[in-house]
Amino acid sequence: MADKPQDQNQSRHQNLEQAEASGKYIRRIRSFVKREGRLTKGQAGALERSWPTMGLEYSSEPLDLKAAFGRQAPTVLEIGFGMGKSLVAMAAAAPEKNFIGIEVHRPGVGACLLEAEAAGVHNLRVYEHDAVEILRDCIADNALHTVQVFFPDPWHKKRHHKRRLIQPELVELIRSKLAVGGVLHLATDWQNYAEHMLEVMQDASGWRNLAADNAYVPRPEDRPLTKFEQRGERLGHGVWDLKFERIS
Repeated sequence: MADKPQDQNQSRHQNLEQAEASGKYIRRIRSFVKREGRLTKGQAGALERSWPTMGLEYSSEPLDLKAAFGRQAPTVLEIGFGMGKSLVAMAAAAPEKNFIGIEVHRPGVGACLLEAEAAGVHNLRVYEHDAVEILRDCIADNALHTVQVFFPDPWHKKRHHKRRLIQPELVELIRSKLAVGGVLHLATDWQNYAEHMLEVMQDASGWRNLAADNAYVPRPEDRPLTKFEQRGERLGHGVWDLKFERIS
């Protein structure tokens, strides 16, 4: 007779516990939903042409930044760059810096590479992988100049707040990857999420709020104004930027 669903669930739970006890790595449910989507011809072509030079593969060893970019320069890392338009614009505007983007949505990666090709950007590298694993395994401690997270999923329903990306554990991980004096730049168009971000950062140790009022900073000029933001401004929607400097 086949196992009942309750028996099957109990068996899976026991197997998970046994695997963890033996030291095996178990993939956990993530705080994002990976939507593969369909690549356009342009995105697919950009992936084929530019991934060999601009794509970075996950590794359990820290990335050699000098080898990846062919130089030593201040490095900016963006988590969740979407379709990559603003990331490419920032890289084009600051050729003296290295930029790394992380995104799990493959069409977004393809769109970013296509945009980079059109802009003639060469100081950008991208990962198609989970950001937490990249930070944990691929980025050396004290290696980054800036980490930026712009408009992450707000998970606006209260019961989903635990899925929000900006949580104490991630903030502490980011702090370890920034050099002292490095900056974490966050932005959101959801006031409740902005308040959540501010609370998390205020409770975290080793940071200094760069806002004059210890709350939010005006939109920095180096963060491109997106079409989405422009439309939001016309409709009276707010956007909140936070900048915190690592001090220890």
